[in-house]
Amino acid sequence: MLLCCILQRFCLGGRLIFGPDVRSLFLTLFLIISPVVVFCLFVGSYLMQDFSHSGVAILVVAVVQTSIVLSFLLLTSGRDPGIVPRNAHPPEPEDEPGSSSDWSGSMTPKLRLPRTKDLTINGVVVKVKYCDTCMLYRPPRCSHCSICNNCVERFDHHCPWVGQCIGRRNYPHFFGFVLSTTLLCFFVFSMCALRIKRLMDGHPPLTVWRALQKSPASGFLMAYTFLASWFVGGLTVFHLYLMSTNQTTYENFRYRYEKRINPFNEGMLRNVWKILCSAIPSSKVNFRAKVPKEVAGFGSFSYHKTTGVNMDTMDLKREKYNCDMRHDLQWMAKAADNVEDIHGFPSKFKESIEGSKSKLEDPSSEDFSKSFEHEYHIAKNSAAQPRHGRQSGNWHPSPELLSFGPGPQGLGQ
Repeated sequence: MLLCCILQRFCLGGRLIFGPDVRSLFLTLFLIISPVVVFCLFVGSYLMQDFSHSGVAILVVAVVQTSIVLSFLLLTSGRDPGIVPRNAHPPEPEDEPGSSSDWSGSMTPKLRLPRTKDLTINGVVVKVKYCDTCMLYRPPRCSHCSICNNCVERFDHHCPWVGQCIGRRNYPHFFGFVLSTTLLCFFVFSMCALRIKRLMDGHPPLTVWRALQKSPASGFLMAYTFLASWFVGGLTVFHLYLMSTNQTTYENFRYRYEKRINPFNEGMLRNVWKILCSAIPSSKVNFRAKVPKEVAGFGSFSYHKTTGVNMDTMDLKREKYNCDMRHDLQWMAKAADNVEDIHGFPSKFKESIEGSKSKLEDPSSEDFSKSFEHEYHIAKNSAAQPRHGRQSGNWHPSPELLSFGPGPQGLGQ
């Protein structure tokens, strides 16, 4: 069964899908709406008096242009950018000749999934990577967003101003948002400059500074839109270049096609037409569907809000730890028996291990970990001292120790 990440924010029954940082959207709305309100109140109203009918058209254009900007912003932020549904299980490994395997201490080897696979697109070999989080091989040009925690088709970037990833399904709206914001900045700047020009040509005529003092809102909006136009205007030019070469921001920043052919480049006009004018594919995730109680691959589970500690989980972990410690102690005791058979290994080590083992098996013992650590350090200091030709921490008998055992060269013969 396919799953999607729960970091998204849903509104209107799944009709609007926002990113985890949707709060930044309110800052963007404030930065767009507040200058337009100042323009309409303190600049547009005076232009209406100066130009009568044309002044009304100026206000209408400002309101319509702002509505277009907000519409593109909502479509960009509240739409599925192209989330690839994640798998409940990893794909089955392919048993190919020469493929690596992991035995993991078991009798049957476990085949490892290859990290990449090769696909041929327009005669060019493209590597697709395996995503450990989504447990799937990402489609070409797909990448995993670390903020949204989702794999997104044709991932461009995660935009903090709209609080959403920019991908295959909302990239045209994002470009429309950037372009319309640039045009709105140019329009407000030109209308404020017109207002200053009218004051300078009035009766009596005024200098530039006198005109700015008489209409401070015009001076503020000219400075504000001048700075904003450099930002959104630069983004517009940059994305025009990306569309003409059929690249994404992610690919361009990583110099992915700097020294090799871009298999997705079909020419400037065709690239722009395909990106902006082609039909937007439907979402691969039904965000309005009901989630079943039991998810395939995960069994029956639920989330509980608790203020204390889950004792059941702690008991399971403690029992598993006990089993692991018993296994290690049995192995160490058996190793001590083997070494003692070779030549008089100190019995203190074996007795300490057996004592720790009995304490661990005793249900009345509460703190078994401290006892084991103490005995372990005693055993390690007594049996793992560095000798000639042997490294510290190596539990295999050194050649000097083996020379004392029974044999043609040993002293115990």
